[in-house]
Amino acid sequence: MNISQKLKIIQTLSKLTQTGLANKLNVSFPTLNSWINERSLPHPNKEKTIDALYYNYTGQKVIPINNLEAKKDIIIRKSKKIGNILKRITGRSDIFDQFVLSLTYNTNSIEGSTLTENDTAAIIFQNATLKNKELIEHLEAKNHQSALEYLFKVVKPGFKIKKEFILELHHILMNSIRSDAGSYRNRGVRIVGANVPTANYFKLPVLMQNIISEINKNPKDSIAHISMIHAKFEQIHPFSDGNGRIGRLIMIAMLLKNNLPPAIIKQEQKRFYYKYLQKAQQKEDYSLLVDFICDSILNSFEILDD
Repeated sequence: MNISQKLKIIQTLSKLTQTGLANKLNVSFPTLNSWINERSLPHPNKEKTIDALYYNYTGQKVIPINNLEAKKDIIIRKSKKIGNILKRITGRSDIFDQFVLSLTYNTNSIEGSTLTENDTAAIIFQNATLKNKELIEHLEAKNHQSALEYLFKVVKPGFKIKKEFILELHHILMNSIRSDAGSYRNRGVRIVGANVPTANYFKLPVLMQNIISEINKNPKDSIAHISMIHAKFEQIHPFSDGNGRIGRLIMIAMLLKNNLPPAIIKQEQKRFYYKYLQKAQQKEDYSLLVDFICDSILNSFEILDD
C-alpha cells in the first residue's frame, strides 16, 4: 500500500476534508494534495506520522518495506504463490484487460500523451474516436495495445529475446506513425531533459547485439539485472522515437520470462523514474532504480491479487 492509498483511507475513515487532514499532518494543502495525487513523496519522518494516523483510524499497523532485499523477497514469494504469472494474466480476460489498460495508459502518459485512463479505455476497448484528442494519441494507444498482445502471445518459458522481437515491437508501436517503424535510427538523437549522451548510430548494430546477449543471461538477481539492462537500453536509444515505451516493453518481457509480473511504472512517478534512471546511467549506481522497479512490480499485485 502506497502513501496515496493510506491517505485516502485515512480521509474516508476520519471524514476530514483535505484541508482538515493537511492541518492534522501540519502540512500545506498543496503538499497533501501532491502526496494524494502521487506527484511527490513525504519525508520519512512525515511518513511515520501518516502511518501512525493510519493505525489510529484502522487499527492496522503499517510495516514499511524500506529494505530492498525485503521487497525482492516479497515479489518472489508472491509470484511463487500465484504460480505461472503469464498463465494467470492471459487466462483471465479481466486481469489481462486491466494490465493492458494500466500499462498502455501509464507508458503513453509518461511520454506526454494527454489521454486519461478513461480515454485510453474507450479507445482500446471500444474503438472510440475522441473528437478532442489528436489522431496520433489514438494510434499510440491502439498500437501499444497491439504490442502488448503480441508480447503476451510470444513470450513463453525459455523464450529468447532477439533483435527480430525488438524490431517487431517497434514496428507495431510506430505503425502508421513513423516511416522508420521497425528500424534502428540512422541519425543522432538526444534524450530530452537529460544530460546523458546516446550512442553513435553507426555503433548501434554492435551495441544492440551486445545488449541482447546481456538480456538473455540468467543471473541470480534477475530484478537488478533487468533494471541495469533497462538503463543501458535507454542510453543506447536505438530508435528515432519510442525508446521509452520499447524499453519498458522489453522489461515486461524479461520479467515474464523470469515468472515475475510486469512493472507498472505509474505516470505520477515519472519524475522519480527519470531521476533514478539518469543516476544509473551517469554514475552506474543502479540501487535507486532497482528499488523503484521493485515498487513498480509490486503495483502489479494490486491486479493479480484480485
